[in-house]
Order: sequence, then structure tokens, then C-alpha cells
Amino acid sequence: MSTMTNAAMAATNTLAEPRVKGLLDRLHGEAWGSGQILPFARFALEMGLDRVLGRTPTSQEESDRARDIYMCLGPDQGRLAYLLARSNGARRIVEFGTSFGVSTIYLAAAVRDNGGGVVIGSELEPSKAARARMHWEEAGLSDVIDLREGDALQTLRDPGGNIDVLLLDGWKELYIPVFDMLLPHLRVGSVVVADNTRMFRTSLAPYLERVRDPQSGFVSASVPAGYDAMEVSVRL
Repeated sequence: MSTMTNAAMAATNTLAEPRVKGLLDRLHGEAWGSGQILPFARFALEMGLDRVLGRTPTSQEESDRARDIYMCLGPDQGRLAYLLARSNGARRIVEFGTSFGVSTIYLAAAVRDNGGGVVIGSELEPSKAARARMHWEEAGLSDVIDLREGDALQTLRDPGGNIDVLLLDGWKELYIPVFDMLLPHLRVGSVVVADNTRMFRTSLAPYLERVRDPQSGFVSASVPAGYDAMEVSVRL
């Protein structure tokens, strides 16, 4: 009984800390607030025009268009990412597509609660990177986050060790290139989480076909979360 009591007392949940919870509540409120309506409508219109014209924007164009938009996991998705990272004891997490750093908070909380480690983020837009760093400082999680600015295919090339969790939440056409680049670093039992698989089902179809292939070395499943769905894949 005393051992169980001591273990329960030692258990931590950074997401429940008042400053972290309060910050996440505020940021999720901003992400779904009225201030996002016009930027998101403009982004959706430009994306629709691309489809009509049959053109694929560059990652830089996508970044410029989304400069003022919160591209982050929702609360349910964030908690799912936290739980997945806690469940496999993640100490090294790579995040493709950091945006304003909301999703990173969930991942960093998991790393801290697992006993320490690092979340390696990636962001192409400097103004978003600056905002993200402010949010992490406010949450008290900056010490477990390494944000790398620039082209993710360059900045994430060397993750510095085996990866426990990979979150794909950036430019959709780069899911496969980023996945392929980091595949040698994904350990057995690592988890790959791909966001927006329902909203971008067409553009992400090749990625889903890849990880669901029985010969891929992964077991994969679609998990509904919030307003969208995430593909969760575990390396065998």
C-alpha cells in the first residue's frame, strides 16, 4: 500500500498545472476566436484556387499564407498526443510544423513528465517562431524544447538520436519526405502521429497508403479526434 501511495504522490501531470492549463485554454480560445475568421477564410480561398488551377504551392507560399493562422492541434488532439508520448515513455520527440507552439506544449509536457528529454520543433515563419518561444517561456517549458527555424528537410535532418514520437502537422505534401528522412531514426515502438487526415484526405492519401501497407513495418489506425482525425502508426 505504501509503495502505491508513494507512486501516486510522485505522479505528475504538467498539463494540470495552473499556468500551463490557463495558457492552453487561452491559446485554444484564440485559435477558434473571431480574430481567426478572416485569415482562415483567406487561406481557404487561396487553397481552393490552387485546386481549381491545378497548382501546388511551395512550402514557403504555404508558410506566408498561414502567417497569422493558428495551425495547431485542438484540445482533444493535444491530449491524445500527450497520452501517446507518455505511454511509450518518450524522451525525444520531433514535431514537423510548430506554428505558434500550442501543440508543442502538449509534447513538452509529456517529455517533462516522462523524466526529461527534448522536443525538436520546426518552423519556417520567423514571426511564428518568436510567438512560440514566448508561449513556451510562459508555460515554463522552454528548457525541453529545441526549435529549429527554416526548411524542415534541412533542420530536422539530424534529430540527435532515436525518435520516440514523430508528429507530422506541417505542409501536407511534405509528410512523406519528412517521414522518409526520419525513418532511420524511428526506434521500434516509436509512434508517428499524422494530423488532418480527414480534412486533407486527398493530399494525404499517398501517406496513408504508405503507413497502412502491411509491408511498411508499421501498424496504423485512424483515430477520430476533435473536428478531424489523426493517423497513429507504431513501428514494429
